[in-house]
This record gives sequence, structure tokens and C-alpha cells, in this order.
Amino acid sequence: MPDVTRRQLLRWIGAGGAGVASGVIPFLAAAGQAGDAKGTAREQTLQSTGRQWVMVVDRKKCEGCTTIDKPPRCKAACKKEHFVPEEQNWMEVYEAPDEGGGTYFKPRPCQHCEKAPCEHVCPVEATYYNPDGLVLIDHERCIGCRFCLAACPFQARYFNWGKPENPPGAAFASYSPEYPVPHRIGTAEKCMFCGHRLRQGKLPACVEGCPMQALWMGDLTEDVATNGTEAVRLSAFLHERHAYRDKEELGTRPRVFYLPGHGEDYGR
Repeated sequence: MPDVTRRQLLRWIGAGGAGVASGVIPFLAAAGQAGDAKGTAREQTLQSTGRQWVMVVDRKKCEGCTTIDKPPRCKAACKKEHFVPEEQNWMEVYEAPDEGGGTYFKPRPCQHCEKAPCEHVCPVEATYYNPDGLVLIDHERCIGCRFCLAACPFQARYFNWGKPENPPGAAFASYSPEYPVPHRIGTAEKCMFCGHRLRQGKLPACVEGCPMQALWMGDLTEDVATNGTEAVRLSAFLHERHAYRDKEELGTRPRVFYLPGHGEDYGR
């Protein structure tokens, strides 16, 4: 596995040395950037952290949480973090056929495409890019036309047809396009790579919640990625493991990479 250099790792995790000693790698030291953010909720998301985020899914490690006999933990962590409405799954996990006649599990968050069809078709610029490569939705602008739902080739967007239930934790949340809570009627919703957690130096909820360490969060700028317990040089990791992106022929340039496999690290 392509390890990062000691100097790069120390630079990347900042003051988080104690966390490394305990076996947990703090993602990055970004609390100061988050605390200094000013302006409207949308304007705050346009203040760069200096990162370029990508997610990596290791199919060798992903076994759908079947070996622990539970529903996928990444999906559950996402729902808990964002009070996701019951009928929506911002992180979905599919069982798909593989080339050898078997099956593999495929987590599917929003792909955060660099050439996102959803952004292109939005008539009011409610869907937009932030400087860190996240595709976000400004729910204060969204008019509920659902053009973005029709345009997404990954079926990764959802719509609040009725008034969504907002439990106490959601009802009093501080809304941001990076943390779209509380939920609103008549608006589109989706995964946003937990942009609010990234600004705080934390991993996305799905990555943190995966018990198999099958999900990695990476930064193209520093060329590094972590699943919470290991850190690797991102470019070498993708090259050596023959990474691919879903539906690459469409030219949307997703920022979610998949590593081939079928859960064999856990006996599938």
C-alpha cells in the first residue's frame, strides 16, 4: 500500500498527534478556518479550506455489513448525522453483479461530478460548486423544479414532496448548504460529503461509521487519503489498485473512485 511520508502526514494532520497514537488519524486541522467563516450560509461555503475532496470506495473491504449481520453502517451513519427523511438514502448501498458471476456491494453517495449535469440544468443556480470541489444545494434558492433530479445519471438526488419530519435535533440546527438541516418542503436534497464535518477537521459520517474501513476520504491537493486508521498517498493508491469511476463514458468526471473487489477481505 502506498504510504505517505512522515513529513507529509504530520503536515496534513496538523496538531493531531495524540489521535495517531491512539489509532485514529484526525483528518485535518481546519477548525480555525471553520471558526473564521463569515457571511451568509452560502457565502461561508465559498470560503475555501484549500482542499480538493474525493472519496474512494474499496470494494475488497465492502461486504455490505453482512458479516456483522446489520444494515450498512455507512447508510445508517449518514441518516443519523443529517436526520435524513425516512424515504431518502443519501448514501445508498447496492448489491451488483460482477464479471465473475458473483456479486459485490457498491456504496453510492453523490458523485460530486466536476462536470455535474445537475448544476448545468438548475435555472436559479441553487446547485453550485464550492471551491473545494463539493456540489452543493442552496435550499433558500431552490424552487423545486426537479430538473436536477432528472439530470443526475446516478439517481443520487431526492425531493421533499411533503413537509419533512424534523426531530428536535434537526429543528434547531443551523442551516448551511454544507449541512442542509432542518429539511424543507419542496426542495431537492442529497449527500454533500459532510462539508460541515470536513471544515471541522472530521471525516464524513459514512467514512467514520464504516466498520470495515472500506471508505476513504482524500485530498487531491495534498495527494493523501485516509479511512480513519490508515493514511496513503492518494495518486499511488488509485493507480496501484486500478481505480475507476462510475459511468465514466458520460464525461461527468465524478469525484468518487471505486477500487475493484467483491468483499474478499472479509471472506466473500
